[in-house]
Amino acid sequence: MTERLLKYFREKQQDIQSEKTYDTQCPFCSMQCKMQLIEQTIVTRKKYTAIGIDNPTTQGRLCMKGMNAHQHVLHSARITHPLLKKNGEFVRATWDEALNYIKEQVTTIQQEDGHDAMAVYGSASITNEEAYLLGKFARVGLQTKYIDYNGRLCMSAAATAANQTFGADRGLTNTLSEIPHTRVIILGGTNIAECQPTIMPYFEKAKENGAYIIAIDPRETPTTKIADLHLKIKPGTDAALANGLVKIIIEEQLINEDFIQTRTTGFEELKRHTAAFSIHDIVEKTSVPLEYIRKAAVKFAKEESGMLFTARGIEQQTDGTAAVRGFLNMLLITGKIGKPYSGYGAITGQGNGQGAREHGQKADQLPGYRSIEHEEHRAHIAKVWGISQDDLPRKGVSAYELMEKINEGRITGMFLMCSNPIVSNPNANFVKQALAKLKFFVAIDLFISETARLADVILPASSYLEDEGTMTNVEGRVTLREASRPCPGEAKHDWQIICDIASVLGKGQYFSYTSAEDIFNELREASRGGIADYSGITYDRLRQEGGILWPCPEPGHPGTERLFESSFAHPDEKAKLSVIQNEPAVQKEKPTAKYPLFLTTGRVMSHYLTGVQTRKSAALAARHFESFMEIHPKTAEAYNVEDRALIKIESPRGSIVVRSKWSEQMRPDTVFVPIHWADSQNVNDLIGDDLDPTCKMPGFKVCTVRISSA
Repeated sequence: MTERLLKYFREKQQDIQSEKTYDTQCPFCSMQCKMQLIEQTIVTRKKYTAIGIDNPTTQGRLCMKGMNAHQHVLHSARITHPLLKKNGEFVRATWDEALNYIKEQVTTIQQEDGHDAMAVYGSASITNEEAYLLGKFARVGLQTKYIDYNGRLCMSAAATAANQTFGADRGLTNTLSEIPHTRVIILGGTNIAECQPTIMPYFEKAKENGAYIIAIDPRETPTTKIADLHLKIKPGTDAALANGLVKIIIEEQLINEDFIQTRTTGFEELKRHTAAFSIHDIVEKTSVPLEYIRKAAVKFAKEESGMLFTARGIEQQTDGTAAVRGFLNMLLITGKIGKPYSGYGAITGQGNGQGAREHGQKADQLPGYRSIEHEEHRAHIAKVWGISQDDLPRKGVSAYELMEKINEGRITGMFLMCSNPIVSNPNANFVKQALAKLKFFVAIDLFISETARLADVILPASSYLEDEGTMTNVEGRVTLREASRPCPGEAKHDWQIICDIASVLGKGQYFSYTSAEDIFNELREASRGGIADYSGITYDRLRQEGGILWPCPEPGHPGTERLFESSFAHPDEKAKLSVIQNEPAVQKEKPTAKYPLFLTTGRVMSHYLTGVQTRKSAALAARHFESFMEIHPKTAEAYNVEDRALIKIESPRGSIVVRSKWSEQMRPDTVFVPIHWADSQNVNDLIGDDLDPTCKMPGFKVCTVRISSA
């Protein structure tokens, strides 16, 4: 009897329970953790569990965002069919209706306003194939010069600084596996413990092995807590701090003379520059004690090996390029690059922040990290694309400058892919007003974001569980994201949507792909011989090897683990030291009687970028369901701000209302607000529109504000 019952229950369980697994990668940060989602069906209920998969970068680790990423994919607000706006409301449409409407509107704009009246705004969260295709779509499908992407607001300062200094920009010049063996580490403006949690074990292991860690940040964060020395800098003075560190290294004769002589240019100019200012001026500007500056400089210079990492705290400023170059000066004069356990890492923010900037979404770039103004580069890409070089547009403008062109009426139509510029751009109220002026606006997304609300057409995209393609992680390691889950409803992959639109616009012969791999194989040819050379990488190799570091110029090449071992990427094979000013060319706001406090911004662990996805995750939203302002208790008392009270924060651009949070980890002259909320809590409503003159990065990290009870 018992055996028959057991058999019955086993058979019954098989009838009501099934299990599916989906291999993929986390859609969020640049670590691009490999993962598997297990879907179990029990009676009528589905249960989901995410587990990490071993890989060269994260070795099976996941953070809370990765473990809960599927929640936004399955959310009821997901767009699953095309939407057209009629009488101010979105109504369901067929793909044919949506595509024909797009054809009519784009054709009219091009006839009335010219091809450059159409613009494309891309994303650093899409695959390499889609980033490549979007650049091609703008320049071949629309024949417009106006394309840029949200990565401009994230990585442009570090990318520009690395290109100017080294001649090439890859996220890390070495592999992450070298970090545990280095002797000294500088973490400049990076809160990796919250932004890239699965990278932390590398630094924790380095500390266990005796590495000395120096953190530079106006706040105390979970990252600064692992540091041996925290330089609690005044917001916006990073370039001056870099100069101070370099000055001490030179004056105390801690430089690597042989490296400077054989592998760099510009040292004498740099030496004269640092001799011309007083170290006490640096102390006054930065508010970092002299003993701390000296300790950091001497420790970094004297150790045999060392690594420098920068992120948004240093880069998202109107002199972000200069500040990064200032720290790279420090790296070069000590000879700590191109050898084991020494090098530079720009901690990429978005999931494909590295790859998305390599293959044509930036206003001035073509695939393979080629220049759109370089005639040989243009000729190579024109040949791959099968067009005349003369028909290839020239460079356009940066992401925020696109908004200015829209406001001026120079751009009257736009395609937006997987981005939310109303929340992510500076001077966000202006951006919203500008986008409302467009004659025609198409958004491609998973959800009706704050920006997509303004669109005339919304097209349903696929998620990380559904959209196969390659991503390039923080190391510069190209990985293949498997994605086998079917698209819900009528949603399509981003690359299919681009091809469909190109087809109705009469450019289908240039976009006749049948798979993501087809696109990648063309990308390989487009990148061949470029700085970011993927030509030796194939899907088969990525499946077998788990990821390959570019450049990889031929099929048998193993990939390049360490850059610049014998030469840099400039024509003379030398790195360029640079003279960096203590005061930026674009002056930053300084506290006044009307706006007496610095405001700086950043992230929290449970959310990502503008929060469109993570705010749809119940598990993540529960951890931080509203925005907040961190403020030092003494400052709070001076302004009669109670803990957990609603507070109005005002700048010359606008105001928001958030809840106060007392924190002794803050500088008394500074408040902090995270970036993940919209509407009345959108901190970017407060940020000014000044841009770094070199890379066009907005100054997110420094503005001045006043506070009062809401």
